Amino acid sequence: MTATTRPLVVITDCNHGTIAPEEDVLRDIATIELYQRYDEEGLLGFCLDADGILTQYGAFTRRVLKALRRCKVICRYGVGVDTVDLAAATECGIIVAFVPDYCTDEVSNHAAALILALQRGIRPLDREVRAGSWQFRAAAPITRLAGQTLGIVGLGRIGFMLAEKLRPFGLTILATDPYRNDWPDWIRRVFLDELLEASDIVSVHCPLTAETRHLIGAAALRKMKRSAFLVNTARGGVVDPGALLQALMERQIAGAALDVQEVEPMPADHPLANLDNVILTPHAAWYSEGSITELKRKVATAVRLVLEGKIPPAVANPDVLKRPPWAGTR
Repeated sequence: MTATTRPLVVITDCNHGTIAPEEDVLRDIATIELYQRYDEEGLLGFCLDADGILTQYGAFTRRVLKALRRCKVICRYGVGVDTVDLAAATECGIIVAFVPDYCTDEVSNHAAALILALQRGIRPLDREVRAGSWQFRAAAPITRLAGQTLGIVGLGRIGFMLAEKLRPFGLTILATDPYRNDWPDWIRRVFLDELLEASDIVSVHCPLTAETRHLIGAAALRKMKRSAFLVNTARGGVVDPGALLQALMERQIAGAALDVQEVEPMPADHPLANLDNVILTPHAAWYSEGSITELKRKVATAVRLVLEGKIPPAVANPDVLKRPPWAGTR
């Protein structure tokens, strides 16, 4: 295969510091080009002749997708695919791949850490000591964790692993998930309204879709206990930021811990940053050095499989497989 016939793989954007894992997977079959833009105009400038695309935050709108001349596959660095117009990709015959399982342990650990930090009042206690005080009541009242109720919104890989990790703390665990069929007997399946009303801690783990956008809005927050905490390590858009800010400022709920925001990065002057009942982390729940390497290799492998005429393990738009050239492919 000559250099002129080698497939072109474009990495639109990547903040991991290296693309060595991707190069290890792809260099023998493709030419790799790295850019650091994810806006529409940037994508239109350098993706038009790509055969495969790896993207972190690329805005693959209908306009961009329709302009791609040779693209067979777009693979996102991560679990969510909300930056890609799936319907348009399907119309264009482009497989949209993702990696659902590279950071299950990390995100569930992060959610558990945020839950424990909220419940044990770690932030106010830390602040108190740094201010020269030594008063445990800075975090009062703290309720004993055993016997409280954890409500999990979305019982996929991460939500279920969180439940397994927190079960030994003596929590009653509720969950809501319309797409899960197998339910262990120690997790009680409920509708969202009951979960919100009964839970002392609500942890969000569902994907961002048209039906889950602002799922946790003003009405949902009003259903929660005033003593309850909200944790979101899923997608910022699942929670209505304006409604949450109001609920926190008015103490409709006791506090929140957020790893994700609807608009990222969060502006430095965002009102949430001034609230003492909020813990904020910068979309870091997925991160460990091991998860980065696993993610990068799996993303590159998904693109390689498609370039070789095969189907990757996780396809976000499975209807594309019914269309040429993918129909009948295994």
